[in-house]
This record gives sequence, C-alpha cells and structure tokens, in this order.
Amino acid sequence: MPQYLLGVDIGTQGTKTCLYHENGALVASAFEASRLIEPEVGAIEQDPEEILMSVVRTIRSVVEKSSVKSSDVAAIGMDGQMAGIMAIDENFDAVTPYDSWLDTRCDPEIAIMKKEAGQRIIELTGAPVSYNHGPKVLRWKRRYPEIYQKAAKFVLPVTYVAGKLCRLKADQAYLDYTCMHFSGFGDVRNMRWSDELLAHFAVDPEKMPRIAAPWEVVGRLTKNAAQMCGLTENVIVCAGAGDQAATAFGAGIVEEGLAFDVAGTASVFASCTRRFSPDTENETILYARSILPELWLPLAYIGGGGLCIRWIRDIFREDNEAISYETLAREAEKISAGSDKLMFVPHFSGRVCPNDPYVRGSFMGLSYRHNRAHMYRAVMESIGYEYATYSRILWNLTHETPREVYAIGGGSKSDLFNQIKSDILGVEYAALDVSDTGSWGSAMLAGYAAGIYPDLKKEAQKHVNITRRFKPDASVYEVYQPKVSLYKESVTALHDIYRKL
Repeated sequence: MPQYLLGVDIGTQGTKTCLYHENGALVASAFEASRLIEPEVGAIEQDPEEILMSVVRTIRSVVEKSSVKSSDVAAIGMDGQMAGIMAIDENFDAVTPYDSWLDTRCDPEIAIMKKEAGQRIIELTGAPVSYNHGPKVLRWKRRYPEIYQKAAKFVLPVTYVAGKLCRLKADQAYLDYTCMHFSGFGDVRNMRWSDELLAHFAVDPEKMPRIAAPWEVVGRLTKNAAQMCGLTENVIVCAGAGDQAATAFGAGIVEEGLAFDVAGTASVFASCTRRFSPDTENETILYARSILPELWLPLAYIGGGGLCIRWIRDIFREDNEAISYETLAREAEKISAGSDKLMFVPHFSGRVCPNDPYVRGSFMGLSYRHNRAHMYRAVMESIGYEYATYSRILWNLTHETPREVYAIGGGSKSDLFNQIKSDILGVEYAALDVSDTGSWGSAMLAGYAAGIYPDLKKEAQKHVNITRRFKPDASVYEVYQPKVSLYKESVTALHDIYRKL
C-alpha cells in the first residue's frame, strides 16, 4: 500500500499543511492565517496555543479533504519561523508568547551583544546579532527575571508543537541544527552550544535545548493528539527544520553552484556551498546550515520585502477594489529600467542584513511624471538592488558565482519580477513549478525519518521541475549597476535622517 506524508509549514502569515503521496504528488492542502498580536509599538507576538491549534486543524482538514485512510499516513515533518523564540516550562507548557522575528523590542540587547562580543558571535554562530534568539533571550533575562526563572527551555514554534503533539518533557526539547545561526549562543560549525558565549552573557546552559538532526524521530502522536488531527496513534514526528532550510531543500538546492531566491513575506537570497566563511567584515550574511550537513546556505533577507509589493498593490484601487498584480506588472513592463529615476527603499521596519533599526521605507525622486507603474516597478527594483548588495558579498565569501538562481515563493510567479532581478544581478533565473517547497521539504524529511526514502539528496533532486528561464540582458545590466551604488548611498542617507526623527 502507498504511504502518505504530511508537511507542515508554520509561517509568519499562517500555517500551511500539505498531504503528499510518497511519489511526491500533492494530495490536499489547507491554510490558516496567523493572528499577529501587537501589544505595543515594535512588539509582534503570537499565542503558542494558537500556533499549535492551527497545525492540528490544518492537518485534520487535509486528511478530511483527501480520500486517504488515516492509517496510511506514515509521518509528519514540520518547518517554521527560525529567528523568533519562546520559552516552555518542565511540562512543555508555554511561559512566554512567541517573540516573533518581526518584534524589535530587543534593540538594547542587540546593542549590548554587538558591543561586547559582536565579532566573536559571528565567528561562532555564523550570523551577526539581530532580531534573533540571543538578544530575545537576554531581554527576558534582563527585564523579566521572574519569567526567565520559570523558563526550562527556550524553543522554536516547531519544537513547541512537536512537544505538545508527542507529550514531550522539557529535557526532550531540541533545536534542529539548521536554525543554529540564529541562536546567538551556538557553535554552528561543531553543532553544539558555546560555553564561551553562554558564560559571557551569564545565560544558563540548562535553558538551551539539545541540538538535533532535522530527520531525527522526536516522538509519536499521542492518542489524544491523533484524535484531534484525524490520524492514528503513533504516527512518527521528526524534528523538522527552519523554514528557509526546508524551502531550499524542497526546491532541490542540494549542491554547490546553485542559488535561490525566496520571493515571499521575507525576500531571501542565498547560495549553496561547502565553504564555511562567516561574514565578519560586512556583518550582512547569515551562514546557515543546509539540511544536508556537509552543505551551507549563506543568506541574507529583507524582513518584509514581499509585504512591500503587497502594500503598493493595495494602495492603488479601482472601484474600491485592489488592482491585480498582473495589471500592475503589465503597466510596469512598459517603464524603462530604473523607473525614470525613481528609487524605493523596502525596509519598513528597519534593515535586517546588516541590522540597522533606524532605516525605514522611502520613495526618492518622485515627480509629477511618475505614476503607479513607476512606483510598482521601483519597489521590485529595490529588492533587486538589495540582492545585488548581498550577492557581491556572497560571491567573495564563497569564491563562487552561481550558474543559476532558483526562484520560488509567490513572487516567483511574476515574469517581470524574475527578469528585473536577473538583469540587476547578471545571473540566469529559473522559476520552479512548486510553490510549497517548504512543506515538501518537510514531507521529505518525514519520509526519510520513516524509512520511505533511502537517500535525501537524490529524492530532492528528483522533483525539481523548471518551468521558465530568464536570462540577463547585458545592456540592461549596465544600466542597473550605477543604480545599485546609488541605492546603497540612499540607505546610508536614510539611516542618518531617520535617526534624527
């Protein structure tokens, strides 16, 4: 009998669960939007119980939608948000909300960690200090010591959900190694916690979860969890991975010479290499581990790049309804490269890579001749300009220029967007036909954990299907290069301006 696998993506905007046949065919999917809680300016949280129940409900939904017997579902793999953190007690109950990667309240702790050990943190974790685990844990310790004392372990949402579904205890809590670069206290090369960094910031090592491989079986569904999900008891649950690691894996980024662009809520640009070379000079690139332990996925991202495109789309309305992306793209295609000297900066909530809380979004050069097509194209170009900054650092660190960039995520459906980025970077783009590469990557991990797939790399490569290619235009590339330099100057200028506001 064929077996089926569940891939669950616990994202910022919501939870998406997909049910796959073992041959990779998508059988059913379900999505539930997240509720982002904003208790004060700069604060963005989620309720852990809401995250858990969104997973339960979407799993039940796909099982009910399909004609698959619940007894034929072999395993569950999950991926999720990587940079935020939450705390649990000894019984795996939440003692804090999920402190989102979009939450900026740890700015003072970022400054402390940068000043005291910024370079050393990059050397050991592979990533600069930002809105990630280290400063967030330090914030709880410094400002809320009574809550910090209650915390048995600091964990990610995926771990919390797995723990509740499998009735784990705190000593079974884990962090999969694809998320270690965000830890602030990890030794990512050796896949262990850094005694040096934990001691320096007086963080209790006992509050750190163990390090796990993404395919490790961490438990099985309890009878109660199985009933809620519409499954049978003892379904395997594997450790899972960070969303970007699962997304890259599901897209077939499993060998050197490839790069990928996730055009989603966050705009992520990364390459694949065997070389570990932390970015201590620019403090921009995050050196993440691939699901395949011999590979690295150095990356950088714009916190809300995709949200900027949605924002500009929503501004322009006809008959009180939003204009379609397709309409705006057709209009923007008629605008020349550079948007007639109009430039946009997409950092609405500060810049992440490198961390700069003072930069904000902005249009520059607006004149009466500009219309919505110019503005829409300028927003797309700004993401390309930011990627150009990332790529130049990446190529220097890895000593490799990718042969092509795999484009995935909702934004990859736009031919205009793909072509703009190809022209700015001077690298060929290849759009894939699978949009849910994160959930598929997680499902493959589940299949490997269950013994269905004997070779992870071969399985990932088998399902890559390129639908469209975009080759850079050399003449347009030359037009864009001065714009890239001007964009960098603009971001610097905005830092100085907004710091005074």
